[in-house]
Amino acid sequence: MSRFPKTHAIFALLLALPLTSALLASNPIAHRTQSGAVLDLTPASQMSSLDAPLWGGGPLELKLGVDPGAVPEQGPAGPVAKEIIETVRRGDSLAKLFARSAISPKQLAALMQSGPLAEKLRHIYAGQEVTFLTSPDKELLKLSYSPGRLETLEFERNGDSFGAKRIERVPAVTTTYRHATINQSLFTASQKIGLRDDLTLRLAQIFQWDIDFVFDIRRGDEFSLVFEEQQLSGKFIGYGRILAADFATQGRRYQAVYFEDANGHGDYYTPTGESMRKAFLRAPVEFSRISSNYNPRRLHPIRKRVMPHRGIDYAAPTGTPILAAGDGRVLSAGRTAPNGNYIVLQHGERFQTKYLHLSKFGRGIKRGVRVHQGQVIGYVGATGWATASHLHYEFLVNGVHQNPRTVALPKAAPVPAGQRAKFQVQSAKRLALLSSYKKTELQIAATR
Repeated sequence: MSRFPKTHAIFALLLALPLTSALLASNPIAHRTQSGAVLDLTPASQMSSLDAPLWGGGPLELKLGVDPGAVPEQGPAGPVAKEIIETVRRGDSLAKLFARSAISPKQLAALMQSGPLAEKLRHIYAGQEVTFLTSPDKELLKLSYSPGRLETLEFERNGDSFGAKRIERVPAVTTTYRHATINQSLFTASQKIGLRDDLTLRLAQIFQWDIDFVFDIRRGDEFSLVFEEQQLSGKFIGYGRILAADFATQGRRYQAVYFEDANGHGDYYTPTGESMRKAFLRAPVEFSRISSNYNPRRLHPIRKRVMPHRGIDYAAPTGTPILAAGDGRVLSAGRTAPNGNYIVLQHGERFQTKYLHLSKFGRGIKRGVRVHQGQVIGYVGATGWATASHLHYEFLVNGVHQNPRTVALPKAAPVPAGQRAKFQVQSAKRLALLSSYKKTELQIAATR
């Protein structure tokens, strides 16, 4: 096979180069990748030694190169801040979180001097998160902490001190209605209509003075309620207030309406303005069963002789919160051999309540401290002469023991006289809304 003279080959190559450039320019997709790189179609001879022939007849080599027009990547600009997210563990304090993140106690002391918002950092709870922003030499630049979904506290360095600010998020609130008939239990019925247990518990607390949810509930009982749901960015984050509710059991119907007085204090009232609350809770603990009733002639299970049982034993797991049955003052909080850990509350001149066999006391509970109804004062245990975990609860009127389940309880204050007109208007609207929702639901059910 004849070969072209070398001069002809050079001439042919020179003619081909402009044509190749034109083709590449007219079809950029053929040579440019999505990442900005180009395919370099340089002959292999030109990428080797200078001693290689100009065109040796070898194949073209495809070389993935960088687009000459692309902006070159920048190298590191220098040390950058580091974000550390610490999840609070049981028994943690802010000092422990600082130590785990290798941030000096001196910086913690400076942060805690930033003002009243810093006091909230003394009460962090397991499961919450604290976010630190630190420099490479472990200087704290910023700390963020959210006590709840709607609140964030930020502490930012300003020289040798810290500035503090509180950021609030306002949720969107919608009004929702639910109705259910009970076939097994209140909580089972609530779950079937999509209510979480925390809202069901609040519903039970509204009617707890009139309905015994352990002994009174029957198959076929029904309830309905209008309540608020809170959302952030279109996502459900929790419940707001229960605005109105009714509960029918054993042929009796109870209704409750939420109302805030002129001072912003909210509570639940009957449609006539009487308080749903009594001055005392019937049962100051969430219990699974009554293990021993009030009985003045009970045979003691350990002593094997008749010893009056002047209270009620509510069986519940160790650690279950115990609530103050009413507003009052701690008359005593201590420990004896038969009672174990115990608390006595004084409520005005006539009433006393006693709580025995506690595993431990609530925060700050000691003699002379004032408590309000529903406040956690201790936790269920089995201390003293207890054969199992339970709360022994006693109720005294003028120093005489009474059966806590049957004693007549004084009522809490009704709607103030000066607020009656406002209450009647608001109450009528909310009960009408409750009734309207229920009628609509019944009409829909009838067409199915």
